[in-house]
Amino acid sequence: MTISRTDALLVVDVQNDFLPGGRLAVPDGDAVIALANALVERFEVVVATQDWHPPGHLSFASSHEGKAPFETVAMPYGPQVLWPDHCVRGTDGAAFAAALRIDKAQLVIRKGHHLAIDSYSAFVEADRTTPTGLAGYLRERGIEHLYLCGLATDFCVVWTALDGRAAGFAVSVVEDGCRAIDLDGSLDRAWTAMAEAGVRRIRSPAVLA
Repeated sequence: MTISRTDALLVVDVQNDFLPGGRLAVPDGDAVIALANALVERFEVVVATQDWHPPGHLSFASSHEGKAPFETVAMPYGPQVLWPDHCVRGTDGAAFAAALRIDKAQLVIRKGHHLAIDSYSAFVEADRTTPTGLAGYLRERGIEHLYLCGLATDFCVVWTALDGRAAGFAVSVVEDGCRAIDLDGSLDRAWTAMAEAGVRRIRSPAVLA
């Protein structure tokens, strides 16, 4: 697989709070770092995403009396999984993993910075109407094909992949460059939804060979 100037790598949420020991650790999440670093070196255009919540964000279980993490509540924009407090802006938990070599990224998209709206996708927030501006940036750069790696497959990666396809980009998810939370079968549902949307499921040797 030849990487060209019309291809871009999107590194999703490789942050301390999603790594082992973090506030919302993805199992084996640190295993994506070395592969993400290798992928970064293959691409001219690299974008990173970063969860960046204000204190008291409404996606936090602590913001809802009597609710526990991983329960679901109704929000004006639809069902919302409640999370442990995580990736609070300016904290060490919100920082990129120290071993992640992301200095090559030309753009960082910060997600979830509106107090009352969660945001998994790098393209559109969870209300499905508030854009991040990423689609316009990629079009201005002449990008046609996105390659995704990062955390977590069944939340921020899948939402980003589906919205990338909806925005008209070809999308490939590097399966071994991602890890999942897998909440009540969410991983299988994610791969099914991506397949139905035309997202390609590839392994890193296809890009790194």
